[in-house]
Amino acid sequence: MAEPSLLLLIPAYNEERRIEPVLREYGHYFSNNYSGKFQLVVVLNGCRDNTLAVVRRVAADFSFITALDFPDPIGKGGALIEGLKRAPAVDLVGYVDADGASPPHAFHQLVKLTDRADCVIGSRWLPGAVLHQAQTRVRQFTSRCFHVVVERLFLMHIKDTQCPCKVMRRAAVEKIQSSLRIADLAFDVNLLYSLKHAGFTVLEVPTEWTDKMGSKVTASLFRSSLTMFLSVVRVRLIYWPRVYRFLRPLRPLETWIYKKLLRAPQPRPGPKPSASREESLNSKA
Repeated sequence: MAEPSLLLLIPAYNEERRIEPVLREYGHYFSNNYSGKFQLVVVLNGCRDNTLAVVRRVAADFSFITALDFPDPIGKGGALIEGLKRAPAVDLVGYVDADGASPPHAFHQLVKLTDRADCVIGSRWLPGAVLHQAQTRVRQFTSRCFHVVVERLFLMHIKDTQCPCKVMRRAAVEKIQSSLRIADLAFDVNLLYSLKHAGFTVLEVPTEWTDKMGSKVTASLFRSSLTMFLSVVRVRLIYWPRVYRFLRPLRPLETWIYKKLLRAPQPRPGPKPSASREESLNSKA
C-alpha cells in the first residue's frame, strides 16, 4: 500500500553553505524509502547569498525539489505561511530546518504516525529523544523559560513547541490558514494553538536531533527571545477578541517595535499572500 502524498517545506535564509548536503540527504532518503508521492519545496526568505543557485544545482538531480523565492525578507514564519498556502493537493505537509538538525529518517517517523493525530511534532524534551549534540546551556535556559511562558499563556501541555520537525494533515492546515499571523520564530506556537483551538489533535513524540553550528538564533539570542515573547503575547490576545479590539490604537507602536527596535518581521494582519517567484527548478538548464 502506497504511503500518503507528502509535501516537505524547508525555509531558508542565506543557507548556501549548509543546505546542499541536507537537500541531497533528504533527496536520496525519500527516493529510496518512500512509496508515496513526495515533494520538497525550499522557501527562500530574502536570501542575499547564493542559496537559490545551490538549490537549483541539487534540483537538477532530484525532480521533486522546487523552490519558492521571496526576494524580500518575510521571516521564517512568513516563509512557512506562504509555503503552506501553496500546498498542492497532497495528504500531508510538514517542515524541517535547512541546517539538517532533523535527519530524514526522524521526519519519516513522524509521517508514519499521522494516522494517530492531525499533527505530529518532534520533541527534544521528552524521554526517549536522541540528542547527538545538545543545544548550549544558554539556549537550553532560554528555551525552558520560553516554554514556561507558552504553557502559562496557552496550557497546551506541549514540552517542545519549537522543534522544527512537524507534519500535519493538509485538511487541518487549510482550516487554520487564516489564523497564521506570526512571521518570526514564534510561528510554531501560533500554528499549534490554532490547531488545538480548532479542535485538531496534536501528538508530541521524542525525536532525533543534532544541534548545528551557525544558528542565527544564537547570534541574536536576546533580540530573538524578546521578539518571540511579544509574538506569543500577541497570539494570546488575538484569542481574547474583546481585549484585542481595544488595543488596535497601539498597532503603530507595535509596528515600530518590530521594525525599528527588534528588526524582526512584523505579524501579519491577515492571510493576504506576498509577491514571490515560484519555479520548477528541475526544468532549468
